[in-house]
This record gives sequence, C-alpha cells and structure tokens, in this order.
Amino acid sequence: MNIAVLGAGAWGTAISIHLAARHGVTLWARDAAQAVAMQSSRRNPRYLPESMLPAPVSVSADLDAALRAAELILVATTTAGLRDTLRRLKSAGCNAPVVWLCKGFEREHALLPHEVCAEELPQATCGVLSGPSFAEEVARGQPTALTLASTDSAFASATARELHGGSLRVYSSSDVVGVEVAGAVKNVMAIATGICDGLKLGLNARAALMTRGLAEISRLGVALGGRAETVMGLAGVGDLILTCTGDLSRNRRVGLMLAQGKALNDILAELGHVAEGVYSAREVARIAKQRGIDMPITEAVCRVLDAPQSAAQVARELLARDSKSE
Repeated sequence: MNIAVLGAGAWGTAISIHLAARHGVTLWARDAAQAVAMQSSRRNPRYLPESMLPAPVSVSADLDAALRAAELILVATTTAGLRDTLRRLKSAGCNAPVVWLCKGFEREHALLPHEVCAEELPQATCGVLSGPSFAEEVARGQPTALTLASTDSAFASATARELHGGSLRVYSSSDVVGVEVAGAVKNVMAIATGICDGLKLGLNARAALMTRGLAEISRLGVALGGRAETVMGLAGVGDLILTCTGDLSRNRRVGLMLAQGKALNDILAELGHVAEGVYSAREVARIAKQRGIDMPITEAVCRVLDAPQSAAQVARELLARDSKSE
C-alpha cells in the first residue's frame, strides 16, 4: 500500500519509519528546507535525532506529489494543524481515506478531530489512530499497541490489518468519540499527575489521581456519545497509564515544571514540542461546564495553567473536597 504521512514531527516520522518495512511511504513536511535536510541526512534532527529514516521513506514538501499515488493518508499534525491540512487535501482533490493521529480538542471551537473532518471533508472515509505510544519507542521498533476507530467498521478493520505488523499491533473499533475523548482528556490528566509528582505527594496520591481522572474521562466520553468500555481499552486506560507515568510524556513534564513554579510560557519554550493537554484543558472544562459534568481535576489543571493559583494551593483544594460515593 502507498501511504502519505502528512506532518514531519516526531509521530509522523516514527510511524513512517515503522511502516516503511511493508509499505511505500512518502513523508510530507510543510517546511521545504526541513524536507531537503531530512531527505539528505535521513534523519529528523529536531524531533527524532537518533532514528534513521529507512531508504524506502521519501521526504517531500510537495503535497501534490506526496498525495499522487496515496491509497491511505495519515495526518500526523497537531490538533491545531488538522483543519488546515484537511483543507489542503480538499483543494488537492484527493479522495484517499484519511486517518488522523492527533489527540485533543480544537482550540476555541472545542471540536474533536472527527467533527473538524466532518466540516472540511464531509464525504471522506476516515478514522482515528490512537493509544499508548511514545514516538521514540515506535521509531526504535519497540512493541506498541494502538486502536484504529472509524464509524465505517469495514474500513477500520481493513486499515487496522494493513497497519498491523512487526512490533506494532493495531486493533479496530467503531467508537470514534470514545477513542478521541480518551486521547484528549488523558493529556490533561498527565499534567495533573506531573503536578502531583512534582509536589512529591507520593505514589498513593498518583494512583488516586489517575483513577479519578479515568472517571472524568469516562463521564465526558459517555456524555458525548462514546462507550464506557472504550475508556477501559488501549485508547483510554492504556494511554492514561503511559502518559501519566512515562518520562517521555510532554504533558507530564509540563505538570512537573508547573509544580516548580515555572511560568507556562517558559515551560512551553523549554519543551520545544506541543503539549496538547495545555490547549485541550480549557476546552474540556468548557464542555463539562456546559453539560453539567463534574470534572474537578480538569478544573484544577485549568486554574494552575491560567496562573491565578499555585499548584500547591490547587492540590490542597482538591484534597479538601467533601467525601462522596465512588
């Protein structure tokens, strides 16, 4: 299968490296200079400097060329870049199926990726690929399991089979909403867990926070039309565990630095990569408020991100909440 991967960040590069063993892969980079440098050096020095691009991976800044023979398109941009990328696909007249890899809510509009796609490419066959996956480990060929969800069950199953292989296991699902909500909100919970760890509140506190965070993910996912059982799978609890405990988690690192009293702008500049939870937290909180969904951890993260309260003060307030039925 010929696959076009759009977005030459860490995840786009990693999935290209993995898929090149069995498929033809063209990796599209928005920046022409980056594309030339990667094609020449066979590395992505900014995002995955230690991983080599296999010879079959072609890197290009020419979107039309990248799409010309594509039988499947993997959009590996951030959530913020998804809409513009889909518009480019529409302008190019490309009819190949589209799968996005981003996790989050679109800023200001509070839309999930499938809702963005419905606005920009309403006739497209599409889906989401999500689950516990650090790009560095995928690029190194370490075992990883993901979920591919689409409302078109036949497409989800067929595409999962195409991507499944080697060290990558891909399962199919029809619950797009559940998979996307889990992927978005777990980033918010990772910031909260980073704060918890940064304040040295202990492993008991971390376990409690992750468990109650899972309850928030489930409440929102079900309210938006997802299935509760999806939250217990790879896209839910699997990704939550990884992002909340793994040292490679950017969202967790944001929380750790917030606990140290660093300003958010300085944290993001130091990070050098997008931490989706920073942007999704406010959208998640807004949806929860509109729908009357109790999400105290999400609200607490927003208070720290918006900086009127210190991380320590917010943690004390969470601990002081009244007892209730689990």
